[in-house]
Amino acid sequence: MVRLKDAPKAKSRTRRVGALLAAVASIAGMIFAAAPATAAPATATAATVAGYPTSTFPIVVGASYYKGTVTWYNRSVGVTGSFKAVGCRRIYAEAWAGDTYLDTVSSSTWCDRSGPASFSIPADVVGGANELYIWMTTGDPDYFLEGVVCHRGVSVCVPF
Repeated sequence: MVRLKDAPKAKSRTRRVGALLAAVASIAGMIFAAAPATAAPATATAATVAGYPTSTFPIVVGASYYKGTVTWYNRSVGVTGSFKAVGCRRIYAEAWAGDTYLDTVSSSTWCDRSGPASFSIPADVVGGANELYIWMTTGDPDYFLEGVVCHRGVSVCVPF
């Protein structure tokens, strides 16, 4: 039998290619098997956000309401909620750090509609805000209907 000069190399190359393909398949298997573990950072991020103190509140005036959650961040206060306006209503939020007024924000006037309503109130002081007033008015901003006061570290806001 005549042996070709490159025959052993061809066999060796085939083995190397086969080994390389097996290694690639093994790595791909590890990557796909680890996919659920890569979801952990998203959960950790949610846990980090959840690490900020929160307070819940309801403001109910007849069939109108604004119900939601206050999140106390270090340099701001986040308010997320569900707003339903029967007639014309408006929501205000005012942040304080002790005796220091920080800022007031408001929604636009809503008339006979509902949906999500969120605010971010700047609290650019060391430690952020520790007190937040939220209140509902009619379409006339001077006509107060109902309100709550929320305190950092207290899970439920109380009427004022």
